[in-house]
Amino acid sequence: MRFNNSKYILPVAAIALTTALGSCVKDLDVTPIDPSTTMTVDEPGLYTKCYANMALAGNTGANGDCDIDGLDGGTTGFVRQMWNANELTTDEAICGWGDPGIPQFNYNTWDASHPMLQGFYYRLYTGIAYCNHYLDVCADVDATRQAEIRFLRALYYYYLMDCYGNVPFTTALSAETPSQIQRADLFKWIEGELKEIQSSMLEPAARTSSDNGYGRADQDAVNLLLARMYLNAEVYTGKEHWEDAKAYAEKVIKGPHKLWSSGKNGWSAYQMLFMGDNGESGASCESILSLMQDGVTTTSWGTTLFLMASCWKDDMDLAGNYGTKEYWAGNRARSQFIAKFFPNGDAPAVGIADMAVAAGDDRALFHGIDRELTVTNPSEFTSGYSVGKFRNTYSTGATPHNSQFIDTDFFLMRAAEAYLIAAEAEARSNGGRVTETGLGYINDLRRRAHAKDATLDNCTLEFILDERSRELYYEGFRRTDLIRYGYFGGDNNYTWDWKGGVQSGQSFAAFRNVFALPAEDINANPKLTQNAGY
Repeated sequence: MRFNNSKYILPVAAIALTTALGSCVKDLDVTPIDPSTTMTVDEPGLYTKCYANMALAGNTGANGDCDIDGLDGGTTGFVRQMWNANELTTDEAICGWGDPGIPQFNYNTWDASHPMLQGFYYRLYTGIAYCNHYLDVCADVDATRQAEIRFLRALYYYYLMDCYGNVPFTTALSAETPSQIQRADLFKWIEGELKEIQSSMLEPAARTSSDNGYGRADQDAVNLLLARMYLNAEVYTGKEHWEDAKAYAEKVIKGPHKLWSSGKNGWSAYQMLFMGDNGESGASCESILSLMQDGVTTTSWGTTLFLMASCWKDDMDLAGNYGTKEYWAGNRARSQFIAKFFPNGDAPAVGIADMAVAAGDDRALFHGIDRELTVTNPSEFTSGYSVGKFRNTYSTGATPHNSQFIDTDFFLMRAAEAYLIAAEAEARSNGGRVTETGLGYINDLRRRAHAKDATLDNCTLEFILDERSRELYYEGFRRTDLIRYGYFGGDNNYTWDWKGGVQSGQSFAAFRNVFALPAEDINANPKLTQNAGY
């Protein structure tokens, strides 16, 4: 079942947001000017809106009004800006566009006025405002739905903690400006919130889009978010939680959300995770939280369409049926990412199907024909290999619902991440190397991709970092991973094409391991202190 836009529409007086988040929302205790205006809360609509904030820009689709006043759906799209912040800033991706904010991402030179970081920040607080409103007026409707909304609020705060550090914090709608919470304290709050709601969440189950509960967070979403947080706890709090990370990851591994391993009709199992019918084909057994997309009822420029159209040019793999007429030719790979599959620098200039064969790994979904391997010109799309991971093709050969907008759901959380967390956490607790257990988790992923098994000798922490890139690339993890390994900001020897604005790469300051709070919010809220360095 896919969301219909009409389900997102709330009563006019149900909720209103400001763009300056010194106060996250306007006062909701208002008397309607029009006496005929209904003030009855639409619980199903508000519940769904808390989820829809991640999948749509607003109530009226791709070309309608954005939920955030004064900004557009592209600048504020949850997936789009989560991706830009966590991929364009790293060794995995670079963009050829000159839109305000893109060069600063490419070269690691963002500041407190960065428009896309501002849009992402406001999108997250918009989601928190919806959740706070739901919990204020609908908390007694259903215990499971209440727990889900608390999970979503914790998830929004997780992204704020990870990206922005010390942020405004509120769990209620109020006209008062919120106080700032320290990152370590926010970690503790999220951790406590997740543990408190877990038993009230849906029982975990592998679901397809025709099943009740598809697209809703369940108990394994809590387990995976806790595992992710514990893996990065030393960054957030100064204290490691490796054993906790492994324990919660293994709850997911031992649960019903299994790795999808059955290719169909010439498509690999890995490809099927990112195709137009991924909610129906069986691949969604791996998805723990799906952001649902439909080319007719849930149109968006900032969700999965962005992930595919921004990466594709019309000279790529046309015989394979891409599934949408949108080709934006912007994002592509930096050479250091391609080297995760071709460590000798010998990636061939071939198409996507032949590239995977040459790499001996189904996940190497790159187009190298008429492309440069090394990015010598950041503004030229053919400078750098193209990435064909996401497409709107149906594995059955069926026709997508629309020739422009897409049906490919975005698996925001999937079980593969748990395998990688468990292996890394074990290695960090074991002098940098896995045991047979952790090795098995890594090889479960590699065997799904028809890649050569890792061994106890070569499955080091460095190998696991590379394996995370091979498995999770272009899904919004890379910046966090590089920070955890000490390879992002600060004085280190890990470089990539155009890191720090130099073609051969150079270090940039460690303060950039967190983004700046938007200057607009700093100016509006005297309780906030800007992150150091900005």
